[in-house]
Amino acid sequence: MEQGTGKTRTALELISRRYNAGKINHILWLCPCSVKRTIERELEKHVAGDLSMFTICGIETLSSSIRANVELRRLVYEKNVYLIVDESNLVKNHKAKRTQNIMRLAEDCQYKLILNGTPISKNEADLFAQWMILDWRILGYRSFWSFANNHIQWDDNIRGKIKKMLNVDYLARKIAPYTYQIKKEECLDLPDKVYSTYYYELTYEQRELYAYVADKLLFEVDEMFPSTIYRLFTALQNVISGLAVNVDGPKIESKPFFKKPMDNPRMQIFMDVVSQIDDKVIVFCKYTHEINNVVKELNDEYGEGAAVPFNGDVKQKERQKNIDKFADKARFFVANKVTAGYGLNLQFCHNIIYYSNDWDFATRSQSEDRVHRIGQNKKVHIIDICADMTLDERILKCLSRKERLVDSFKFYIENSKNKKDLKALTDWIDGIENS
Repeated sequence: MEQGTGKTRTALELISRRYNAGKINHILWLCPCSVKRTIERELEKHVAGDLSMFTICGIETLSSSIRANVELRRLVYEKNVYLIVDESNLVKNHKAKRTQNIMRLAEDCQYKLILNGTPISKNEADLFAQWMILDWRILGYRSFWSFANNHIQWDDNIRGKIKKMLNVDYLARKIAPYTYQIKKEECLDLPDKVYSTYYYELTYEQRELYAYVADKLLFEVDEMFPSTIYRLFTALQNVISGLAVNVDGPKIESKPFFKKPMDNPRMQIFMDVVSQIDDKVIVFCKYTHEINNVVKELNDEYGEGAAVPFNGDVKQKERQKNIDKFADKARFFVANKVTAGYGLNLQFCHNIIYYSNDWDFATRSQSEDRVHRIGQNKKVHIIDICADMTLDERILKCLSRKERLVDSFKFYIENSKNKKDLKALTDWIDGIENS
């Protein structure tokens, strides 16, 4: 179900039927840590009476907390538990500890749901772990390697890189009977999203550093080691963000490139864009130093308390306070989209500025729909800040390409339910992936 279409309420209705029939006596709700309080509020709103039958746990907690894993294993062993994995794209990596731990929990749960608005962020391989949590028999593979043997063509030049997905129509047919899909346009009358991009140029000194870093690290790229490619991209994005980087050693070292944040042309174009908006604004940044600088400049310009931060450096209790401040008097909500991209209901705002982006389409899509959901009655304006003739432009194109991939696969599911021939669609997807 797309973001804002009522996944939580729908899940609660399904849970209610099993609970009232005596088939379950407890509900384990796994969700991103950042939205635990939001889920609690939703339960208080929709569920009457005692809520002790609910246990809410952060998905990220299962990556490292032995105590949490032991307690939840005991819970699913002793009780008849209905397992909910909310925002299941966080467990798409079959090798991740949290994914493996959730799979173990799922083995002792007869009833399970995975909830997501964007189940595919990279390619159809994202489906394996999510559906494995439900039941291996849905896709018919007990291991990722048997799945890969039938559906993944690996790149011969880069180890671990997927060149092409195979037999996608088979996957669509297998998951279709277990998939309930709702799009916004089918159940909501929401205003449109309006996209715009503001371009700026790096300073001469930045451009010189950018060219040096690109030349040096591009020469060091080894296709057999993807880490060398990530190193190149990271260094270039650091330069674009306003950092002076040193790539002559084994590690990338960085420090502020400009004496003052306002000397950064990215900050200048951002502040110019903000000056044209008279309402509340959500600002998403990739890096912590960007969040700190944006909050400082906005508070200097519009008064202390005008901007509040929301990222990993802000403690959980403070995060909720900052959300309340934004809903009340604060005008700017400056966040990392990984932290603020899930579960928050911010539809009282209709302006989003992406001060900087990364490659992850799933968190981009989720973050946009914090405002484009039930209750939004104004046209949503989404603005990207982009450094001209840099990696920024490539990132925006990449995000656009992934969006088409997701839409195409959803189309697969719909057509597989209608038992139509998907050969043409398979060829079309291949063309998108190879473009």
